[in-house]
Amino acid sequence: MGLGYAEVYRFRHNKKHAMNRENAAEGKARQLVRRFVPGVEAFSRYDLASLRDDLPAGLSVAAVALPVGIAYSQIIGVPAVFGIYAAVFPLIAYAFFGSSRQLMIGPDAATCILAAAILAPMAGGDPSKYLVLMVVLTLMAGALYILAGILRLGFIANFLSQPILVGFLNGISLLIIVGQIPKLFGYSLEAKEFFPKIAEIVAKLGETHMPTLILAVCMLVILVAMRRFVRRLPSALVVVIVAVVAVVALDLEGQGVVILGTVPAGMPSFRLPVVGLSDLDDMLAGAAGLVLVSFTSGVLTAKSFARRARERVDPNRELIAFGVGNLASGVMQGFPVTGADSRTAVNYAMGGKTQMVGLVAAGTMLLVLFFLTAPLALVPTAALAAVIIISAVHLFDVAALKELYDASRREFILCVGTTLGVLVVGVLPGVLLAVALSLVWLLMVGSRPSDAVLGRVDGMKGFHNVREYPEAKTVPGLLLYRFDSDLIFFNAELFRQRVREAIAAEKDPVEWVILDVSPINVIDFTAVQQFQELHQELVAEGIVLGTARARGQLSQFFRPSFVSEVRGGYDQYIFPTLRVAVKGFQHREVPEAVETASEEGAAVRV
Repeated sequence: MGLGYAEVYRFRHNKKHAMNRENAAEGKARQLVRRFVPGVEAFSRYDLASLRDDLPAGLSVAAVALPVGIAYSQIIGVPAVFGIYAAVFPLIAYAFFGSSRQLMIGPDAATCILAAAILAPMAGGDPSKYLVLMVVLTLMAGALYILAGILRLGFIANFLSQPILVGFLNGISLLIIVGQIPKLFGYSLEAKEFFPKIAEIVAKLGETHMPTLILAVCMLVILVAMRRFVRRLPSALVVVIVAVVAVVALDLEGQGVVILGTVPAGMPSFRLPVVGLSDLDDMLAGAAGLVLVSFTSGVLTAKSFARRARERVDPNRELIAFGVGNLASGVMQGFPVTGADSRTAVNYAMGGKTQMVGLVAAGTMLLVLFFLTAPLALVPTAALAAVIIISAVHLFDVAALKELYDASRREFILCVGTTLGVLVVGVLPGVLLAVALSLVWLLMVGSRPSDAVLGRVDGMKGFHNVREYPEAKTVPGLLLYRFDSDLIFFNAELFRQRVREAIAAEKDPVEWVILDVSPINVIDFTAVQQFQELHQELVAEGIVLGTARARGQLSQFFRPSFVSEVRGGYDQYIFPTLRVAVKGFQHREVPEAVETASEEGAAVRV
């Protein structure tokens, strides 16, 4: 029996709606994938022609990342193979989750020394506990990264001001250099602090192991020469190869030169890290500080190379990508990672087009990990120390220091103070010091803002600062005043004081005070109280207090009933512009002035 017309119509209609629902669901799924795992879509549309650029770029990145990963394992104080794990697996994760097509992530000198400062006191000299805590710290950092990304806290990349970040990284650079110098001379140190280390280095110069020093000096010369004259070649890889050849040809191991020793081949074995709750509590603050510094440094690297390529980096997506990269490193027994400037620079210089570069680099290093670990065992630690020292020297930003000195002596002092703080109090307290100095700088700037008495200048539109334009004309009896900052508890008393000083400085008796509040985007309860007290004082002296150019969003900070109560005493003296306020004063007829304002544009109420 055939279907009737109505049944056929319903069948087709339901089928169409089902297809629409499926398409909508599929479209939503694509949007989620594009938002959180952009690499999946990028690789699904990958143009094989780009492989001509991505393949050599990936090989070059691997040539730098592998020896650097091994070298940085010396900073954090773990066997070399863990540096390889940290160099390989985060690259794969970032290729799928990152928003930058240029950025390479991996071990970073500052991140490694931060991690070592967190782990060493907790491990108490137990190497096995140190490794377990290292994995937990890496996983914890990854989780904090992802949480921050979900909460859209990408703005934390701007939390450390540039001068303070430069000062912090300069301090890290000096700590790394001093920590590696003994390896160049072939002896170890007992001192733990920066300045005692320098004293011990000098005191032990007589214990120098000459074969180690000669090898180290040769490696330093090669590194400096290649960075200066042959920049396109991976200098770190060349130094490692030359050092291995020297060890074999000259039997340097037999002469007492320290080498890496056995590097396990193949994939790491997964072990569930088990730590006590007390260790987790102690580690949380350190992990948060590590995330703050490493993300700030890493995202600055991403942004700088994105600007060169005319692309945009999403800091919130980078938080998640860095988080997944650290989780990948932790699961595979690696240590914390972030955006790597040296490897990103190699990628950019070689013309890499996409994150396929990261996959090629990771694949190349995996092949080395499976089949070429025997030569790695012969790498002398002095050669790795040379690689680390040259990297740390380039981490020290002399150009930024000179620029700060020329531009702002105050911020130069903050920068140098941060560096000295890191050297004196240590790495982890140095993070807290950097944060504290950022807050102090913010309070200093916000608590002592500029202000202005405003007047008219012939031939110029608007009202201008009479200090900048002495020829500006003011209206006798009317004070137009502007406070160039948000009005918050730490500057509210200063605001009130400066208004009183401006009134006292006027030649003619002041009848009206009109505040240009356009610079104010944020106001708090303390500031409102100061404003009310100022209003009451001026009313008692027969002076009118009004506002002009107020921003409508200021009322969002308080309940509507409170806004109405505060505004009630001077509601009629709220003007949309300074010009309307001047007309109101000249007429001394507020209702007419408000009516004039309504004709030119409704007054903005606060």
